[in-house]
Amino acid sequence: MRLLSVNLGRPRTVSYTDHPDGVTGIDKRPVDGPVRVAAPGLEGAGASGLAGDAVCDTRHHGGDAQAVYAVAREDLDAWERELGRALGNGSFGENLTTSGLDVSGARIGERWRVGPRVVLEVTSARIPCRTFQGHLGERGWVKRFTRHGAPGAYLRVIEPGAIRAGDAVEIVHRPDHDITVALQFRAVTTERELLPRLLAAGEALHPEIREKARTYAEKNAPDNGS
Repeated sequence: MRLLSVNLGRPRTVSYTDHPDGVTGIDKRPVDGPVRVAAPGLEGAGASGLAGDAVCDTRHHGGDAQAVYAVAREDLDAWERELGRALGNGSFGENLTTSGLDVSGARIGERWRVGPRVVLEVTSARIPCRTFQGHLGERGWVKRFTRHGAPGAYLRVIEPGAIRAGDAVEIVHRPDHDITVALQFRAVTTERELLPRLLAAGEALHPEIREKARTYAEKNAPDNGS
């Protein structure tokens, strides 16, 4: 398991984003040399966990629970075959393009050591949006990506440091629950009845999703008094 590329984005003005200023950092490209990784701060204030990377719409992106976004090269390869077009590393707006790692099959709370120092923790799945669809230029992309069910993973920074392309990736902790990124994605998109199961992931789960799961579970709990 290794890191194929570290990808950073610069702010660009586009026509397909909901950002008030019409800018996005989704167009991420591989970079040479080490990149510093650290917790960016609370959602709504903090942006990317990678130095030099732009997260423009902090209303919905960035912050400690979405500090880093990873996609498996194997998933990009599968999409290349399906779409009949090349998808370079960073094409999905991911910071990390990996090889040999089942990113969407990772468990919430799973921890990865990247390179000698950095430790990242899986928090949630990526939810497709209008900006992602516009960036790819594929009609119906949000629905298509959702049906495919391999969303890639957001991660928080547990141990900061520097990473670079070619670094080894090691799973250093795997929780004993069965809540994977793919299952969490289905729960918040197409199978909401799965939401209560997400609570088994505990504090590692993205706090907004954890609250959504708790609220759903409470509203749909059996009425033992009836």
